[in-house]
Amino acid sequence: MTLTHKKSLELFKKAKTCIPGGVNSPVRAFKAVGGNPLFIKSAKGSKIYDADGNEYIDYVLSWGPMILGHAHPQVTRALKKTVENGTSYGAPTSLETELAEMILKVYPSMDKLRMVNSGTEATMAAIRVARGFTGKDKIIKFEGCYHGHGDAFLVKAGSGATTLGVPDSPGVPKDYAKNTITVPFNDLMALKKTLEKEAKNIACMILEPVVGNIGCVLPRKGFLEGVSELTKRYDIVLIFDEVMTGFRVSFGGAQKAYKIKPDMTCLGKVIGGGLPVGAYGGRKDIMAMVSPEGPVYQAGTLSGNPIAMTAGIETLKILSKPDTYKNLEEKAKTLEDGLKDAAKMAGVKTKFYRAGTMFCTYFTDKEVVDYKTAKASDTGRFARFFQEMLKRGVYLAPSQFEAGFISLAHSQKDINTTARAAYEAFRKA
Repeated sequence: MTLTHKKSLELFKKAKTCIPGGVNSPVRAFKAVGGNPLFIKSAKGSKIYDADGNEYIDYVLSWGPMILGHAHPQVTRALKKTVENGTSYGAPTSLETELAEMILKVYPSMDKLRMVNSGTEATMAAIRVARGFTGKDKIIKFEGCYHGHGDAFLVKAGSGATTLGVPDSPGVPKDYAKNTITVPFNDLMALKKTLEKEAKNIACMILEPVVGNIGCVLPRKGFLEGVSELTKRYDIVLIFDEVMTGFRVSFGGAQKAYKIKPDMTCLGKVIGGGLPVGAYGGRKDIMAMVSPEGPVYQAGTLSGNPIAMTAGIETLKILSKPDTYKNLEEKAKTLEDGLKDAAKMAGVKTKFYRAGTMFCTYFTDKEVVDYKTAKASDTGRFARFFQEMLKRGVYLAPSQFEAGFISLAHSQKDINTTARAAYEAFRKA
């Protein structure tokens, strides 16, 4: 199949004259896979349509939020009704309470939560609250876990089991980054050694319980349990960043799937049904620190705006229906089997990982358990695979190190088409 992208190219050239790199989020630029990005005109169900009118089966799903598929009629009807009453008031509405209560019911580890506008806002606020609660400055993050673009998170590990923070981006002060300590994911021994030295200075530990920003890396058996036990032993606030895994790994997120109760949780993506949203919450004593109840300041002009709250409420109503997650699991398992079989038939060595409705195929014959092993996969081969899939009308994340997603809207026909395309693309790649 030959697809033309003339209009997308023209739009990209124009965008580069007024937007850095022509995009408002770096991975959209296709630098990791080559070529030029698609400019999307519309989306419906499991499909997206670019400016040239090409149709694609979408496994990016706005990087996770569209778990129902695009433009779900129940959500769009509710949004149209809400918009007629205004888009933002800068004052409380009952919608904020309604969505908060729905989330807290599903996430019993949280007693209270605060709505914000993005996952980055949620994680930044969560560590500030944890620092205020403990009176300590340093945090531990795990190598490869992405928690947004806050200064404290843009730190890489470097060599060795653990490394004190080194800025991973210009503009992050070294004196600020030194308060972030990184540890390899899935390495309890390295974590124990770090805590033996630094525990008295550590305010919190933040991690993605399933790492979704180096593909899809699953926790080893006992790893999350070990993390939980160590944070309790040293009186450190444990923060689960479930911006991506929330409502994706299960209806109660990764913490329900792995039976771990963190002290704080960050959410985003799905809880806004495709609109800008984030939330952070936790134990009552910790959340009592948040202004105006407590001294830790955090605010937002559009936080809890009625449009995002409406989309989130309608999305969770649908997700809470009986058999919804059974349906999602069946679709995800069928896709997993199809992609594994396609690689095997094509004679290509890959490693496929999935957590609920998140997945990733790595071009490697070694198990991927952390940042180092993920980075060892063949990114050149993935780039070729991506382009071959795109030619066949399948839109994957334009990076080896991003998770893919499936939705309720994906049909058996979509999955079969994807598997056939994958077989051909594996052979070409």
